[in-house]
Amino acid sequence: MLRQLARLTRPLPAAGAGALAIAVYADEDGPLPATDKGFEGVACVDDAARAVVLLCDLWERTRLGTLREWALGLVEFLLHQQRADGAFANFITDWDGTPNLDGPTSFPGGEAWQARGLCAVARASRVLGSDRAVRATALALRCVPERTYADVRALHVLVAMELGRDFETWCDEIAACRAGDVLLDGTDQGEPHLWGHLQEGVLARAATVLHRKDLLEIATRSAERVFVPAIESGFDLPTVLPYSVASAVFAMDSLALATDDRRYARLARQARDWFDVRNTAGLPVYDRDRGRVGDGIDRGVVNSSSGAESNIVAAQSLLDDVVALMERDPSAGVPGELAPII
Repeated sequence: MLRQLARLTRPLPAAGAGALAIAVYADEDGPLPATDKGFEGVACVDDAARAVVLLCDLWERTRLGTLREWALGLVEFLLHQQRADGAFANFITDWDGTPNLDGPTSFPGGEAWQARGLCAVARASRVLGSDRAVRATALALRCVPERTYADVRALHVLVAMELGRDFETWCDEIAACRAGDVLLDGTDQGEPHLWGHLQEGVLARAATVLHRKDLLEIATRSAERVFVPAIESGFDLPTVLPYSVASAVFAMDSLALATDDRRYARLARQARDWFDVRNTAGLPVYDRDRGRVGDGIDRGVVNSSSGAESNIVAAQSLLDDVVALMERDPSAGVPGELAPII
């Protein structure tokens, strides 16, 4: 997975010395731009932010210097995309670093990529000791909206937990956004999609810190409805994205920690097994020989493309495996594809 992320990583001199960005998508022939809603760009804050969090996690556990340099290079890209008021533009339109300031999934301050950018700079400020990330975090915190979708608010809770700030009111807001037992992504939303649905995991973790059994009960009831059937079926759905599976892993891991119930640990393992062969294709989504994760399964067929998000969220789900590999072979944390640009 790190090998594929290294293949997608590019230097971005326009963002400053040492700045790096990650190409959004890639097929067998190389990187591809994002065009889901018309041309948006070649690299984005969403992916760079997720990668910064992943690399910070790996740096904390391995202390491999290349991981820290990689993360700091991506932080420079995030700072390049942050406007003076603290808002992040999501995409760059080219490898000269031109920000896309008016795309439908790129305009400065879009709630989803704004929250992910905030998660990343907050994490970098604490873990990497980056003064520039500290300043970026202070600016981005000014952009946290009074009202937002529950899945976005879950990211704000993670930031608050990272920084030691108050987050109980936000947890109550998330808990109130539900239909029956199911936590929704927004009051105007129907049954939640799995990808990026972090509310159960976030409430489970917050419940332990806040000593709030009611939050844990809400998280548990929703997870039983939203995630458990999908996991037990091997994610037998028409389309399954790695981010959907990673969200399930996060929820089960969080519930296992909060409840000490071995059943949730077993469900987390079953969810992780989707990346190998416990899926509707009966084939690995994670090609360990090539070091890449496919972009999901569509109607029983593994997608041959392998973009940034898929490899980042898979590495987060399989973090223990990645760390174990690095402990056996430290060079695994310095993919050969990355060496020329760090």
